[in-house]
Amino acid sequence: MKLSCGTSFSFLILFLLAGQYVHVYAGSFHKDVQIHWGDGRGKIHDKDGKLLSLSLDKSSGSGFQSNQEFLYGKAEVQMKLVPGNSAGTVTTFYLKSPGTTWDEIDFEFLGNISGHPYTLHTNVYTKGTGDKEQQFHLWFDPTVNFHTYCITWNPQRIIFTVDGIPIREFKNSEAIGALRESLGSRALGNKRRIRENRLVKSSFYCFLQKLQCRWMVWANGKSSCSANSPWFTQKLDSNGQTRMKGVQSKYMIYNYCTDKRRFPRDVPAVCT
Repeated sequence: MKLSCGTSFSFLILFLLAGQYVHVYAGSFHKDVQIHWGDGRGKIHDKDGKLLSLSLDKSSGSGFQSNQEFLYGKAEVQMKLVPGNSAGTVTTFYLKSPGTTWDEIDFEFLGNISGHPYTLHTNVYTKGTGDKEQQFHLWFDPTVNFHTYCITWNPQRIIFTVDGIPIREFKNSEAIGALRESLGSRALGNKRRIRENRLVKSSFYCFLQKLQCRWMVWANGKSSCSANSPWFTQKLDSNGQTRMKGVQSKYMIYNYCTDKRRFPRDVPAVCT
């Protein structure tokens, strides 16, 4: 199968307002990523490159990105989010292409004041336009233990899962404005402050471990692997569809497909 790439795609950005630790298996931060901003706030802590920390204070956040670009794949990470008063923080795990008409696949975790739940925000951008938001309240406290968040991206669909439970499926059809079929991807991780007036601590801490990526590596206009990987044709079976609908009925707090104020006439084509 031949695949072509029109744009590079930045894979895996982890945005947060605070210190962050990442533990990678089957890879090394020394070899696989570069800390591309933060003025020393991002650090790799061990010689094997298994642990990386990103921190944010009142002056700056920090971030890293992968050295390689990717074309389709599956990425998952275990995270323990900022506890207590996390208002004004956002932790984001996403894929993004460069340029003014970029494509993007988002997991965003929006902090809140103590005692109030995090909001898990998902979105898909196509050619620089988002407006495809679905939001959830998680059915557990994401600050107590590590939980696994995964994006599966193949030519047919994008599947968002939490602890192996699908919460969203986005059908990939360029004809109705979904992601273009030919994209590359790069891994990044960042931390940022989104509401400076709410930053009451000197720093925040979020922990990440077991970052696992299975991708078609894209280099020099070519893909490095075949399309035989299970994730390349992965879809939700009847059990997966039932589990996803159960999560959406209990925990979804916003769905752009049902927002008649934004779309008073017709729902977006990707919703049908």
